[in-house]
Amino acid sequence: MPQTSPKTSVRERLLCAADRLFYNEGIRAVGIDRVLVEADAAKASLYSHFGGKDELIATYLSRRVQASRDNIDAFVADIPAAERAYRVFDFVIAWTESSDFRGCPLQHVVSELPSADHPARAVAAEQRQYLLDQFSSWSRAAGVRDVEQTAGALMVLFDGAVAAAEQDGSQRARDARWLAERLIRGG
Repeated sequence: MPQTSPKTSVRERLLCAADRLFYNEGIRAVGIDRVLVEADAAKASLYSHFGGKDELIATYLSRRVQASRDNIDAFVADIPAAERAYRVFDFVIAWTESSDFRGCPLQHVVSELPSADHPARAVAAEQRQYLLDQFSSWSRAAGVRDVEQTAGALMVLFDGAVAAAEQDGSQRARDARWLAERLIRGG
């Protein structure tokens, strides 16, 4: 995520501080006062730009989601459509091997914010639907018989790979990629 400079807007400083702290330490573990100190911002700025911590969390997650979509789209751009459903797991492997990997921010938000009406939960649900739609599209391009069932299975593999990699390292993502390829190729 972007770093700040002295000319960075207060809104951007708040988002960068929230991103760094929420992703690395957890949403519930980080109080709003800590974000304000890290961002060198006043509480009034938080309320002016976001209305409170809940909207800051939702905006932080929205930025993570957009970055993820952009990265995935760029990664699969040169891969034949029929191979994307399993080759996207190569992206997951690279992500889980990166030095700043600390799990999936969506999974963290859902586990830390049990209230279904929290605005960040809507962001998470939208991203889940986006991923399911991508897996459906890629499965259709691969010519699988049951597109929806396959897409759902790929979501389970994706979720499991990312969650397990947080604890076990990238091998779980490699396992998921292996299975995804067999699922798509029918072997």
